[in-house]
Amino acid sequence: MRIVMVGTGYVGLVSGACFAELGHDVTCVDKDADKIAALEKNIMPIFEPGLADVVAKNVEAGRLRFTTSLKETAENAEVIFIAVGTPSLRGDGYADLKYVYEAAREIAPLLSRSTVVVTKSTVPVGTGDEIEDILKNNAAHQEFAVVSNPEFLREGAALYDFMKPDRIVIGTEDEQARAIMKKLYERLPHHDELLMFTDRRTSELIKYAANAFLAMKVTFINEIADLCEEIDANVQEVSRGIGLDHRIGTKFLQAGPGIGGSCFPKDTRALMRIAQNAKAPLRLVETVVAANEARKNRMLDKIVRAFGDVKGKRVAVFGLTFKPDTDDLREAISLSIIPGLVALGADIIAYDPQGMEHAQAFFTDLKLAKDSYDCAANADGVVVLTEWKEFRELDLKRIKEKMRQPLVADLRNVFDPQEMRALGFVYNSIGRR
Repeated sequence: MRIVMVGTGYVGLVSGACFAELGHDVTCVDKDADKIAALEKNIMPIFEPGLADVVAKNVEAGRLRFTTSLKETAENAEVIFIAVGTPSLRGDGYADLKYVYEAAREIAPLLSRSTVVVTKSTVPVGTGDEIEDILKNNAAHQEFAVVSNPEFLREGAALYDFMKPDRIVIGTEDEQARAIMKKLYERLPHHDELLMFTDRRTSELIKYAANAFLAMKVTFINEIADLCEEIDANVQEVSRGIGLDHRIGTKFLQAGPGIGGSCFPKDTRALMRIAQNAKAPLRLVETVVAANEARKNRMLDKIVRAFGDVKGKRVAVFGLTFKPDTDDLREAISLSIIPGLVALGADIIAYDPQGMEHAQAFFTDLKLAKDSYDCAANADGVVVLTEWKEFRELDLKRIKEKMRQPLVADLRNVFDPQEMRALGFVYNSIGRR
């Protein structure tokens, strides 16, 4: 099938590459000429394991192309995906849909045949209705259907999640659109079992509800971790004990400094605002949003208590990204912790396996180390903010030898407390003795 993907951000690029991998003819469109030029040279704008290989393979096979011109591709497309960004608007929680609606207005006059227009971007309930109105009012060719097909991609495992999904949610009551969307995914193993058809508004809500629920799990175990620290219990054993219950499951029960990234914080705030506006407030989601904000200060206080006082001390930060296997710093805990420590007089040096290139866009004059050992050299303490596998495999004796003081504040429970004590570290972690 002939597919156009509008937007080459995380969702658009991964989805476009994977649809090409399934054998479709895909053109990814973006207004950023530099990004398109880089993609044509197989230079990825994001770090995602395996993505560059899939892109290169399908470009070579002639199934995947990149362009800045929507007009050249949209007229003959059978399916057009809108996969542009929907950031929070003015920080008030509402999703900013200007890029989505702008894309719809640009698509409208280019429709020349029966076309399915699909929202891949995470959008509030009712956005599909607005897109449909834009197309009706601006499209010369009126044979189209607007469909919701939310993504459920984890950064760092996006290719796996696309090719082996838990479910494929499709929101449409148009029978022709339903058949086209089914054909789009038919090369996925067991696609008939994975496809879930519903109405468009329900599909839009499923995405928000899923992310909010997972954010609640993370927030719940973080608060249990706080309780564990007060009553001398072990949150990792609590997590395992409750996660073995198949009704609960083990995923998203790892205690840490709070939720981050481009999805959970934004989507929980957006869902909270949607519910408030509908006069059906979601008290649990409101609590998640408030608890996650409060946790940032709690984590800063935890670090300061571990050091006693950070003023004038050299603090080595291990990890800048919001999670491992990505270069994404959006809503990362580092964005709160590092400025907080600097304000208290700490001298910060940081290292991240993939986030260094983007760090300068978020921090002013942040000193960056070439590796973990360089970062730890002459440090009065290490703060672990991201659970990269690389950190788990460090030679801890060598780390200790390089440090001025063997102090570690581990906000991701990367290291084993008994091993750290045996090596002579003063070790602080989350929810453990």
